[in-house]
Amino acid sequence: QVQLQESGPGLVKPSQTLSLTCTVSGGSITTNYYYWSWIRQPPGKGLEWIGSIDYSGSTDYNPSLKSRASISRDTSKNQFTLQLSSMTPEDTARYYCARDPRDFRPYSSSYYYAPRGYDYWGQGTQVTVSS
Repeated sequence: QVQLQESGPGLVKPSQTLSLTCTVSGGSITTNYYYWSWIRQPPGKGLEWIGSIDYSGSTDYNPSLKSRASISRDTSKNQFTLQLSSMTPEDTARYYCARDPRDFRPYSSSYYYAPRGYDYWGQGTQVTVSS
């Protein structure tokens, strides 16, 4: 059974950088072809994908957050981390980490990784941005 657990501060001051860590158990973050994502949900709004790091360490980000977001990993601890800079009250949200399994699909002379939908989620951690 795969489990994900978010950890980090619950309160961040405006302009500071948020750092959240997701610790994964029951499966390795380097296993083909899993992507590991950060997703958030502001109060009263829908889910917003922040970005992902894949099994090889490659990253991808929501264009609207790309300038402020950075995802890294520590394979020795089976963890991946989100850093989000220049926090504002609009970044107040519940932050989740999730596993995003993909299927390798040949296509023409290339290939792509077809998403199957998030299958495991952390319980989420509330982050409030306030002075």
